[in-house]
Amino acid sequence: MAIQTVDLTNCDREPIHSPGSIQSHGVLLVLDATTLDIIQVSENIVSLLGREPQSLLSQPLSSLLSLSQISTIQQCLDGDFENINPLKLSIKRRGKSLTLDGIVHRQEEIVLLELEPQRTQSKASFFDFYQQVKAPITKIQKASTLQEMCQRVVGEIRKITGFDRVMVYQFDEEENGCVIAEDTHLNSSYLNLRYPASDIPKQARQLYSLSWLRIIPDARYQPIQLIPEHNPLTGEPLDLSLSVLRSVSPIHLEYMQNMGVVASMSISLMKNQKLWGLIACHHSEPKYIPYDIRTVCEFIGQVMSLELTNKEASEDLDYKIQLKTLQTQFVEFLSKANYFLDGIAHLGTSLLDLVNATGVVVCSRDMLGNGEVNRYVRVGKTPSEADTAALLEWIKPYFQHNLFHTRSLSTIYPAAESLKAIASGVLALEISKVHRNYILWFRPEVIQTVDWAGNPSKPVEILENGQIKISPRKSFDLWQETVSGYSLSWKNCEIEAVIELRSLIVGIVLRQADELASMNMELQRSNEDLDSFAYIASHDLKEPLRGIHNYANFLIEDYADTLNEDGVAKLETLVRLTQRMEDLINSLLHFSRLGRAELVREPIDLHELVQQVITTLTIARPYEAIDIRIPRPLPTVECDRAQVSEVFINLISNAIKYNDKPEKWVEVGFIEPGDDAFRSKVPSHPLSLPLCHSPTFYVRDNGIGVPFKHQDKIFQIFRRLHGQGEYGGGNGAGLTITRKVIERHGGKIFLESTPGEGSTFYFTLAGEATT
Repeated sequence: MAIQTVDLTNCDREPIHSPGSIQSHGVLLVLDATTLDIIQVSENIVSLLGREPQSLLSQPLSSLLSLSQISTIQQCLDGDFENINPLKLSIKRRGKSLTLDGIVHRQEEIVLLELEPQRTQSKASFFDFYQQVKAPITKIQKASTLQEMCQRVVGEIRKITGFDRVMVYQFDEEENGCVIAEDTHLNSSYLNLRYPASDIPKQARQLYSLSWLRIIPDARYQPIQLIPEHNPLTGEPLDLSLSVLRSVSPIHLEYMQNMGVVASMSISLMKNQKLWGLIACHHSEPKYIPYDIRTVCEFIGQVMSLELTNKEASEDLDYKIQLKTLQTQFVEFLSKANYFLDGIAHLGTSLLDLVNATGVVVCSRDMLGNGEVNRYVRVGKTPSEADTAALLEWIKPYFQHNLFHTRSLSTIYPAAESLKAIASGVLALEISKVHRNYILWFRPEVIQTVDWAGNPSKPVEILENGQIKISPRKSFDLWQETVSGYSLSWKNCEIEAVIELRSLIVGIVLRQADELASMNMELQRSNEDLDSFAYIASHDLKEPLRGIHNYANFLIEDYADTLNEDGVAKLETLVRLTQRMEDLINSLLHFSRLGRAELVREPIDLHELVQQVITTLTIARPYEAIDIRIPRPLPTVECDRAQVSEVFINLISNAIKYNDKPEKWVEVGFIEPGDDAFRSKVPSHPLSLPLCHSPTFYVRDNGIGVPFKHQDKIFQIFRRLHGQGEYGGGNGAGLTITRKVIERHGGKIFLESTPGEGSTFYFTLAGEATT
């Protein structure tokens, strides 16, 4: 047979819940839940009760118990049997009554009835139970720390049971265990020793979560088989998950033997419905604990479980108060910030103090120009932006409830091996998946020496037939290991502080969003009112203005001979001013209509459109020699034909008008996204070209240029940088209209200019090119 691949999780697949056998300190009867007929029985019933197994199979339970006892069992099944166990039962054997503790469990269509002979004549009452648990519970409640509580509990459990050694065994986030409290009369100590997670396989942890107490009175017992081997109702091995008598894994028995332990008892410690740890009891000789004493121990374990949250809450109290103070400061600071991510970034080292980190990165994805860009604000020692971006992409699928944390990133993300010195520990918070806002905290690796109870690796033995046998370690003496690639653990209070921080941020963002929505609605109403006012005012002003203009002309025509030269000159000035005012009103009316008119988007061949514009302008300026260049055909885009035509008319006519060179030229072109070869020939605007996902158009000239300090002003309505008569006049509305059209198309317009050399207007229309 070929040798199998070594797999250290083989024991994780052992069906310990259905071993097909029980321990020898009791007997098991399996009953049909409907009829209470016996369908399975443990073969040791002959030695305990003097009845042959085969003689009981298919027989009613009344063949073994009295009707009154059966009635008690039925009442138990109808109620909460967990709180009624054990039942005090009596069975006749050879003329004598044998007193037993009966433990009842029900699983679907079957009932498990476990019978344990009473070793002592116990007459335990509630008063006795109260006296036994009163002192331990009082000590648990009065303990001021988790450590003090654990130490008191192990002392009380050992006093009640008489075990050689009692320990509290706590699991860490990797499910390794550590002995944090111990009471023993033995010379050896396991205090502060660690045990690997593989010592307690996953299915064993599941069983510890189902049953509060597990007892092995004698690890040297011979397993007692069930007859028949499988459950007759299902044809499958019997599920003994809830059975007190359930047989023990051979691997665990060997483990106990190697430790020198013959009897053991474990009590589960649960926190938030998760296995937090165990109270582990060891004895070097066989030791049976009566059911009433086990009940006392189980109750103490349950009370301790309830106190775990309170005691852990009192740990690091000063540190938790500091975190709360920081949170209060954050709320105050973030509430005043215009943009919460900038506000977070300005918290600086305070953001590190929140979780005792050495580095933090605040990540966001912002709209800039006509595109998006990732922003990384880094504080302290952090990975590079590229490493952070890659890490964030890897983490995203692993967020649970907006949170991810690990103390050994490189073990789950091998690409982080080179980052161990600054990022072994990662705590990541997802603030908004939609807006891609994240915060990542980092901690460096801390080289540690870990004290294990023996070598934590399980010895692997290959047998002659090629099968693999995984044996428990044979020594539990101190075994030290140097561990790298791990940071200090993230404390629960730190994780809770991060969760609360997200809630605070979301609350602030929602409030700011409400305020912004309200402002936007008010601004929209104001703009609509302003639009309506501009339209009505410009429309209504035209009629009286036209009257003034006409009457001034009438006066010139009718009274030119009567008036002197000065009077005629003033009337002519009045005519010119009214004409200019009408031009301004027409421009204002046109501008207001732009905001009211609906865009008619359709595929427009911009190359053809620009050719038509050039033809129109050439006809209007037949005497001007202008070299208009188009380096390559312009694309077809989705846009409003009439309005975009006006954009090119305004930009090209301005390029012609504001040019004092003997040889004038204008160039109309575009730059495609990612067109690096062509882009290198063109000065790129830092806010536009690198970020666009659609073509960037430009109109360039060799004209007079625009000084930098005036480059924003030229887009203001009726704002001219030259006298009325210079460069062919104009009313100063063309570029304002141009910007309005471009912004209505979802685009941006930018200017690059050098006085005396020329200008370039870049703009986008936010529409993907179709050709």
